[in-house]
Amino acid sequence: MTTDTSPQTARRRLLALVRAVRLPARWLLPAGVLLGAAAGGVYGTVQTPQYTATSYVMAVPVNQQFDSQTALGFAQAYGRVATQLAVLGDAQVWAGVPVGTLRTSVRSATSPDAPMVSISATSPRPAQAADIANAVARSLTEHAGHAARDTGIRLVNFSHALKPAQPSSASRKLTTLVGASMGGLLGGLALLVRPRRSTDDADTARASVPAPAHAGDVQEQVG
Repeated sequence: MTTDTSPQTARRRLLALVRAVRLPARWLLPAGVLLGAAAGGVYGTVQTPQYTATSYVMAVPVNQQFDSQTALGFAQAYGRVATQLAVLGDAQVWAGVPVGTLRTSVRSATSPDAPMVSISATSPRPAQAADIANAVARSLTEHAGHAARDTGIRLVNFSHALKPAQPSSASRKLTTLVGASMGGLLGGLALLVRPRRSTDDADTARASVPAPAHAGDVQEQVG
């Protein structure tokens, strides 16, 4: 069974909701802001805080035959490899979590100007986030070391991940503000699509009422 998600269907559903609520038009926008803020506050209260820790590794040439541009190119390549199963499979032993957890929590990024790879890990526990980031960085460094004889580039640890002190997930204040904004947006949309008497209906109603006859017209009709 398929669900109709066309704009016309969404508009009909919004109209039905507005008719069911039957709020005066001037209350739609404030009510949307209040309801959205309440929903955002509840979400910010019940969500589990997430912590993010980041470790950095740098690509360096093994000998003078390779320049910094070569190291930059390999850093870009290793940044894409960092989240692959071959690297995560070894990292799970040091991190103490399954590969599935690593695949959902680990992100890598590279810089266009520096031969550096950042490895970030997110977890509900600050210490675990740091352990995961350091484990993946260690595994990536070892994989690069095994291929250093062929590539001429090795990875060295530039900065270990530290246990984060503050959560990286949105705070209750932020989710409340976002909820209020979304509620205000929906309230404004409800104002735009609320049922109202159309101009054509008003014109038709005026046309159906006969205009008063002038005295001269009445005399002509009698005569």
